[in-house]
Amino acid sequence: MVKNLASKIKLILPFIGLGILGYIVFSLDPHKIMTAFLSINPLFIIYALLLTIPLLVIRNAEYQMVLKEQKIKLTFVDSLKIFLIGMFYGSFTPGYTGQLMRVPYMKQKTKEPFGKLFINTIIDTIVHSFSIYGMIIVGAFVVVGTIPELLPVTIAWMVCFCVIALYFTRRQYGEKFFRVIITYLIPKKVKPNLHAFVGTFYKDFPRFKMMILPFCIGIVTWIIVFSQEYLIVLGLGLQIPYGAFLLLFPIANVAGFIPITFAGLGTREFTAILIFTNLFSVTGEQILVLSLVGFFITDIFVAFIGFILSLTETRVKKTSWM
Repeated sequence: MVKNLASKIKLILPFIGLGILGYIVFSLDPHKIMTAFLSINPLFIIYALLLTIPLLVIRNAEYQMVLKEQKIKLTFVDSLKIFLIGMFYGSFTPGYTGQLMRVPYMKQKTKEPFGKLFINTIIDTIVHSFSIYGMIIVGAFVVVGTIPELLPVTIAWMVCFCVIALYFTRRQYGEKFFRVIITYLIPKKVKPNLHAFVGTFYKDFPRFKMMILPFCIGIVTWIIVFSQEYLIVLGLGLQIPYGAFLLLFPIANVAGFIPITFAGLGTREFTAILIFTNLFSVTGEQILVLSLVGFFITDIFVAFIGFILSLTETRVKKTSWM
């Protein structure tokens, strides 16, 4: 019964964000939404799309540093392809968890153990996520007078994230946790495979100090991403200062990480509308269009490239858990 309930909750959760998005659309004026969309200067969309090129190069350089620290050998081109394929799968899964689809493609190229490749993807995602959390803390302080609830929520989110991340960086704690999970919650017939899988989690585990540079580069990539979004602000003719946008929109973006929707849809738009309509002379319709068009540029466009690559790249069907 508990298992069935968990399955139902897992099935329903991703649609909560879509429900929020639907509510937002129906609560706003459809005519104003269309007017805002048609008012965008298309040149700014082109400029934003062009920023994808330096963004991907820099983001892949960050990824290469994590790979090198874990002694995973992939060429710059191969890691870029795999990253883009991960973006494709992440674009339509709750909390972008589909990025874990990098693992089978990496397995084919490197022959490294699944557990090691799985942890590589997790670490790369965590380091990149930490890069944005510093920005949202500053942003939460900026709006503390207008939206005081945002600061404690942001701090609590970051503290939980840090505690969980630090816990699993300690091998003795991480292995103990997974040992308990496998012993009590996993069926006997798959336990050997999972023991082998978990047994390679900490193989060539990266040193903390070697993640500082990828963290800093991650901040640069986020600045480029939000600059792409800001070009849409300019295209809409909205009077929002660049510095304020750079600190505030990341809060909405992180709200999209909550695994109750597909690729952040709904939660991101709700948070963005809440923040920007309270602080600036903009309408909910304009912010909705900004968020959705920005999502197309920063996520869907990149995911489409990953989709094309996923059709050309083959994966090994039978692989060893070791």
